This record gives sequence, C-alpha cells and structure tokens, in this order.
Amino acid sequence: MNKTREKEAINAYLKLLQSKGASSSLLHKRSQFLDRLSERLGDLMLDGNEYRLVVEEMMESTPPDDWHDCLTASREFYPFWVKDIKTIAALNLNAGFEIKPMDWKPDLVSLKSLTDSLETEKFDTSENWPLKAYAQALRHEGAGQALVDTRVKLAKIILLRLRSAPEKNNTAYRTAVDLTLPLFTIKQNRRLFLVVVREFFHFWNGNPDAASMVLQDSSGNMLL
Repeated sequence: MNKTREKEAINAYLKLLQSKGASSSLLHKRSQFLDRLSERLGDLMLDGNEYRLVVEEMMESTPPDDWHDCLTASREFYPFWVKDIKTIAALNLNAGFEIKPMDWKPDLVSLKSLTDSLETEKFDTSENWPLKAYAQALRHEGAGQALVDTRVKLAKIILLRLRSAPEKNNTAYRTAVDLTLPLFTIKQNRRLFLVVVREFFHFWNGNPDAASMVLQDSSGNMLL
C-alpha cells in the first residue's frame, strides 16, 4: 500500500489548520483520526462514495462523544484527499474550517428518553414556526400524514438537543446533529434522521427557499 498520497493530503490539511491558529491539542486529535482513516483509504480510488462508506464504517467503532470531532475532520479533509483546490480555497475564504470548536455539547441522553419526552414536551413559538413550515412543505410535496409525523418527530429531536446551546447558529446545529447520530444504532433510522435534519436545517435557519428542498433525491443520507 502506497500511503504517500494520504500523507501529503494530511500534511497539507494540518499545515493549513496550524496557519489559521489551531491549537496543538486539536491538531493532535485530527492527526490521530486521519492516520487511522488513511489506513483504509490507501487502496481506494479518489471517489466520494467510497470515502463516505469508509468514514461510515469507521464511525461504528468511534465513541459517541467523539463523533463531532471525527466527522468534522472527515468533512474538512476530503477536498485535500481529492486535491480539490477550488473547494479548499472556498472553505478557507469563508471560514469553512472549525479551528475553535464550541465549548458545548448536548446532554448525554438515550434516544428512548428523547422520544419519550416528545409526548409531553412543549415547543415555543421560535421552535414551532420552522416545524409547521416543514410539515406544510412536506404535505405540499404530496407526503402522507404518517411520513409527515415521522419527519416532524425527528426534527423535534434536534430542537430538543439544541435547547442548551449557548448560541443558535450553524456550528451548534451541526454539533447537535453529529452528537445525536450515534444514538441511532439502527443504520436505516440514522440515515432517515440525516435526511430530516438536512431538510429541516433550511427551515430552522430561515432560508426562504426551504420548501423547495424537501423530498428531493439529492437529500443525502450518508454521514458526509
């Protein structure tokens, strides 16, 4: 196995993070994860689907508390692996690298406790607005009530996870999602949750085009 390709990509990625002020602790953690990832990438063609499958397989043995850090490293490293200079430049220009992770994580809970709490949990106006808009958009696309109920229930879970976040921003949303994913031990359910949180994000974030992004084939169900 020739690891030169992976080593060069890792070095370039870590060098950029260091130049942007990443701490030695963050660089060490990213380096450790990417070294393990590179062991599985060495024999692969530069293909996005293969990369996603490898990452998904690795995450199965990753401690739940580390999912956000590892998924972040996987997302950020990918354009270096495929040598996508345009994407790297765009990420660099638009602060697309997580140099200083949020000092926050959602509470450690079980999926059962989250779903059970939905029976009695009350949602305020700021939470209900995107929920109602999401449900309406699903119905407009022809979704049946059972599908709408299931997806709204999953959207409510991410809202519950965000409640303790010090700031309601894109970083908090992604952190909450990444650290909720390992609660779904059944892969099919996890993939549905991913589809929902990617659709619902646009409603939560106030995107005026959010309704056009539901029930689309392009809504990914893989971790990356």
